[in-house]
Amino acid sequence: MNAQESTSTRPYLIRALYEWCTDNGFTPYVAVRVDDSVQVPREFVHDGEIVLNISFDATSSLQLGNDFIEFKARFGGKPRDILVPVGRVIAIYARENGQGMAFPPPVDSLVAAPSSSAVLAPVADVVESGASVEDRVVQLVPAVDVGDDELPKPTPGPAGGRPSLKRVK
Repeated sequence: MNAQESTSTRPYLIRALYEWCTDNGFTPYVAVRVDDSVQVPREFVHDGEIVLNISFDATSSLQLGNDFIEFKARFGGKPRDILVPVGRVIAIYARENGQGMAFPPPVDSLVAAPSSSAVLAPVADVVESGASVEDRVVQLVPAVDVGDDELPKPTPGPAGGRPSLKRVK
C-alpha cells in the first residue's frame, strides 16, 4: 500500500487530540466547514463554518469514526442529531488554551477560493523541497499562558443571551 492508497490521518489525529483534551481536563472543540453533507443546525452556522463543543458533558452518544463524527447535542434547548464528515473538520483545539491542530481546508473550498497561500502541498513534497514537516504545523493561537481575565469574553449568540464563539481569522 502506498501513500495514495492509505487512509487519511485526519480521523486518527482528531481522536488523539480529543483524548489529549479530555485527559488534561480541557474542553475539545472542532471547527467545521459546512456544506450539504454536514448535518448541523444551520442557524448556528456563520460564514460557512460552525464550532462544536464535543466534550463528554456537551454530547451524547459521541462516535469519532474514520468517516464521520456523530453525536447528539442540545442547541437552544432542542435536541439535535449531529453528523460531520471527518473531511469537513478544519480544526480541533482545547477551548481553555487554544492548543490543537488545524487541517487543510476541504477540497471544494480550495476550488471556491483559490489562492497561493490556501493550497497546501503534500508532506512528501514539502520534505523534498527541503522544508521540514514541523514548518507545516499550524498553531491556532500562540502557546502562551494567559489568565482567565485575559481570555476574550463570549458574545451573545442567536439563542438570546447565550454565549457563542466567534472565529477570528
